[in-house]
Amino acid sequence: MRDRSNNRKPLQKGRNLSIEAIQTVQALKRARATSSCPLEPALETTFRRLLKLDMIAVLRELIRQNQCYLALKVFEEIQEEYWYRPQISLYAELVSLLGSNGLLEEVELLFIKLKKEPCLEPDINGFNALLEILANFNLTGLAVECFYLMKSIGCDLDKLSFKILINALESNEEASLSAFLRLEAQKYFGQSLNFQEKGEGEGYSLSSN
Repeated sequence: MRDRSNNRKPLQKGRNLSIEAIQTVQALKRARATSSCPLEPALETTFRRLLKLDMIAVLRELIRQNQCYLALKVFEEIQEEYWYRPQISLYAELVSLLGSNGLLEEVELLFIKLKKEPCLEPDINGFNALLEILANFNLTGLAVECFYLMKSIGCDLDKLSFKILINALESNEEASLSAFLRLEAQKYFGQSLNFQEKGEGEGYSLSSN
């Protein structure tokens, strides 16, 4: 495990990227674009010298710039750091990046990695975001797996969790599983969830059985 907490100044307030982070992004992109310049030296001389906040900032900037390969590589580097703890929001951002570039096999591999993470936090907002991203890419199987992963780690499922998955299943005409989840939702909330076409932010309504 690596500890370099004293070799870089922290990010300055009000800035998204430090100078070191900007230089690292540029160096990694340059190395990736130049076949004669391997990526490993750039990682060693730039990225691995950064502080935690800079590393996360570099990852998010690579995601923003649609750099799939570099983002995955940097994420793997971050996972080797002593301070690393899995963040569902980062997984969701990476899944969105890969899915939007049609890299669905890579999405599956990333999800397998997520399931193997120890000590996952039951972050309902992060998981709901991931659930919705998977549903939007029509990865219904992974969305179902995500839902049950949430349950297995003690995530406090809310109405949005059920709404996202049930809508995805019904869009794919998977009626039996959808009906099962509707019954499960009724056990959670004591009411049936009736999804209706409404304005943005009004995806479902509650009605007594």
